[in-house]
Amino acid sequence: MTTWNTLPRAAFDLETTGRNSRAARIVTASVTVVDQQGDVITEHEWLADPGVEIPTEASDIHGITTEHARREGRPAHEVTGELATVLQDLFDAGIPVIAFNASYDFTVLAAESARYGVRQLSRFPVLDPFIMNKQVDRYRKGKRTLTALCEEYGITLDNAHTSAADALATLRMLDAMAIKFPKLKMPASQLHELQKDWAVSQAADFQNYLRKTKPAAVIEGEWPVLPPEDASGDF
Repeated sequence: MTTWNTLPRAAFDLETTGRNSRAARIVTASVTVVDQQGDVITEHEWLADPGVEIPTEASDIHGITTEHARREGRPAHEVTGELATVLQDLFDAGIPVIAFNASYDFTVLAAESARYGVRQLSRFPVLDPFIMNKQVDRYRKGKRTLTALCEEYGITLDNAHTSAADALATLRMLDAMAIKFPKLKMPASQLHELQKDWAVSQAADFQNYLRKTKPAAVIEGEWPVLPPEDASGDF
């Protein structure tokens, strides 16, 4: 059996204008590709002018202000198109794309693609250390942020909240997780399908917990992309 961690793999990360994945705009994007041994062979980076103001709470995290993006960023439609092409080429080649909390990044990209008329991705296979960690280490205490998990697994995360650093750290952290939890070593296509089920189950559990105090709470479990708010849309 050929497992994902013994083959070329890629990591994908975005920094954006906000937390709402359906409304957020891309500010920076990175895709890092490694070979079978985990050595970096290709890196892609983009800085976009999102076409809207970048809120201070977002720029305080990733360091890109509205003025910086307008001065040095490329048009958002060009960045979206190029990023989608790079990712689809990886999927077409059967190379898994790793993304931490993948439903956020892929939903942002799906919304941007719809906004600019870019073809939607196949998004298969995707590997998400956030979903996996909640499944294989479900009784772990503390935060499950990328920074927290990198600290736990001894992964260096310099320049946190820059897309390039986060992408590479995500890849390294998942490799370390596979060593600790060998059950994650399987073909990427098989792991992708398992994560779809895990995400639904995890969302339902969290929703049930929240409804003890907030009866109307809703946690979406679709993975690796959330559907558009207009159900007639096609993500």
